[in-house]
Amino acid sequence: MSQAPADADARRAIAPVICYPPQTLPQPDIALYAAALDRAETVSVAVAAPREACHFRVKAGQFFRIVSVEGPQVGDLNLWQDGDLSERFYSGKTRALHGTHVSTGQRLWSAFPHLRPMATIVEDTLDWYGIDAYGGAVHDVIGTRCDPYTGNLLSGTQYHHCCHSNLIRALSDATGMTPQEAEPHVHDVLNVFMCTGFTRDTGQYFMKASPVRPGDHLTFFAEIDLLGALSACPGGDCSSEHSSDTAQCYPLRVEILQPKAGALAGWQSPARNGYDGSHGR
Repeated sequence: MSQAPADADARRAIAPVICYPPQTLPQPDIALYAAALDRAETVSVAVAAPREACHFRVKAGQFFRIVSVEGPQVGDLNLWQDGDLSERFYSGKTRALHGTHVSTGQRLWSAFPHLRPMATIVEDTLDWYGIDAYGGAVHDVIGTRCDPYTGNLLSGTQYHHCCHSNLIRALSDATGMTPQEAEPHVHDVLNVFMCTGFTRDTGQYFMKASPVRPGDHLTFFAEIDLLGALSACPGGDCSSEHSSDTAQCYPLRVEILQPKAGALAGWQSPARNGYDGSHGR
């Protein structure tokens, strides 16, 4: 380690600046969404079996709800614009705009050049958890997804039911693409119900037992037409490991809800980002 300069303490003491102040972000009308959700009816259901994934479609103006149904289980969520897979969830920009973990009133944003809200969180039964003494919180956009390549790198395994592979199979089933064609479209996830953070001494990504219990749910409003895929992680509640067949795992249910006619009066699906795309040329 290099020797600290004489002004090291002064350099460390400089106050941080929030990169993207949220005050100028377009704000969702949560009261409107909540009122529409209150009378919405379930129109379809998909279930991600333990160590598997499901796919689902949601029209703009509908809701989708991810529900813990039998036991503590985390899930990995991918979203695309239904009909254009190039517009997909951008976890990095969502993290930069909202923080490492997301909850009610915050949004999942799409990739460049679209950069618009894909879905807005309108209900989170785990919002009571906050940030614990270890720095852990729920629903992260910092992790990637468990995958067979890292497993092979670290332990030489050939494991096919990690979330990356599960999402590939789900997208393949939804679109008719081969797994090889689908894989480039699978992307970094929202880790639904997962409790994570960074260690304070080494800055390493950690996971701990999820506080989710049967009946807990996370509900989204679809801002655009969506194709979704949800993997019930092979780590179960991620209290000890992932990418294995030893953790106790449970299914996750996805409910699609349709608001009553007129419940969203005045709402419009967001347009693509207004940047002109010239990039100075």
